[in-house]
Amino acid sequence: MTLHAELPVAPGPNATLNDWLAHCERIHPTTIDMGLDRVRQVADRMGLGPKLNATLVTVAGTNGKGSTCAMLEVIYGEAGYRTGVYTSPHLVHFEERCRLLGEPVNTEQLIAAFAHVESARNQIDDENQVAISLSYFEFTTLAIVQVLNQSNLDVIILEVGLGGRLDAVNLWDADCAVITSIDIDHTEFLGPDRESIGFEKAGIMRSGTPVVLSDPAVPQSVLNRASELGAEVWRVGHDFHFSGDKQQWGWASTPERGGRRYSGLAYPALRGANQLLNASGVLAVLEVLRPSLPVTAQAIRTGLSLVDWPGRFQIVPGQPTLVLDVAHNPHSVAALTVNLDAMGYFPTTHAVVGAMADKDLDAMLSRVAPLIDRWYFTDLPTARAATAADLVQRLKRVNLGKAVVAEAFATPQQALDAAVGAADPTDRIVVFGSFYTVGGVLINGTPRLSSKHSVP
Repeated sequence: MTLHAELPVAPGPNATLNDWLAHCERIHPTTIDMGLDRVRQVADRMGLGPKLNATLVTVAGTNGKGSTCAMLEVIYGEAGYRTGVYTSPHLVHFEERCRLLGEPVNTEQLIAAFAHVESARNQIDDENQVAISLSYFEFTTLAIVQVLNQSNLDVIILEVGLGGRLDAVNLWDADCAVITSIDIDHTEFLGPDRESIGFEKAGIMRSGTPVVLSDPAVPQSVLNRASELGAEVWRVGHDFHFSGDKQQWGWASTPERGGRRYSGLAYPALRGANQLLNASGVLAVLEVLRPSLPVTAQAIRTGLSLVDWPGRFQIVPGQPTLVLDVAHNPHSVAALTVNLDAMGYFPTTHAVVGAMADKDLDAMLSRVAPLIDRWYFTDLPTARAATAADLVQRLKRVNLGKAVVAEAFATPQQALDAAVGAADPTDRIVVFGSFYTVGGVLINGTPRLSSKHSVP
């Protein structure tokens, strides 16, 4: 692929955000295009150098990135700092990807930033005779970071989109890097095993800069790269520890890392078996950055109690109970399975599922299948998705010929409606498999279910 290409005409001065997003989807030949050369050129033209105008935390990993970002955001906010966060993808509205002071970014700010990116990539000089092509993710990342960098913030938190080393977010040098759990995902881009994937994630580290590793079984490739760079490693189980019972938990760093302790902490408001691990990594980040961003114990306690991150083992009370989880690979589905199993007894569990075709679908389905009684598979509005009909057939193969109750639907909402229609008030419905699946049932707000069987 060439570095430059002839590109479509940009939206006009009265363009909407949707107009700009559609433009971003048209201007590059591939959806995912790993590499930093093109996006770095445009960033340089925009004045977005390697250091941003705030303390920067960059978060990579297979699972737990979003939860980590959310906890950091709310704790620093409770401590009185001005926060900005970039995460992806969104569930319903694009503006969810960028939050300023805890709130979604203003649409007009985004539109102005998009226009700035467009102008920068279209600058013609002796070296560049045509516009520089950017992928959707690259274009939108530049726009969002531009907004964050101009918003007079104290701390910016950036979530890596894919991998780390060649992800657009890696243009900027973090003051503290975080690598959460690492597992097999996106193998066509990141490699076939945890060691290969770990190497890509390790690309966000910088020489002499702290990195928090919150994966208790971190790949050796990450440790090797940290050693090569001389990064300051904070590793769970080595440099900091956590423990807990059913009521509370505690955290402590080793004497070599300052020996700070927190005891009697309430569990994070985010549900799920892995959230304590994510929270432990968050407290390590707070310690790393304490010299420049001191945080009180009260801010930590309050922040953990208030943190909210939709679609991450989100339990919505109702009849039946609704569980929303963006689990979309075998590792996160395994965690979802553990969490579902710990919820207690439900007569019947209904599953609304849509997923990308490039995932390890057999592993995902087989891990959660023992807990599911009825399946409602859905098509999703992207070419990457597996069809509902294909998912039905996969389930039959995974179940080795055992009888399954499974139907196919055109949309997540139709699948959810069917599940509600079949469910008793004491049942539960779990929606998982993709951001598109969860987003598809949240598009009109959080559903409050009332089974037809519960109506007198």
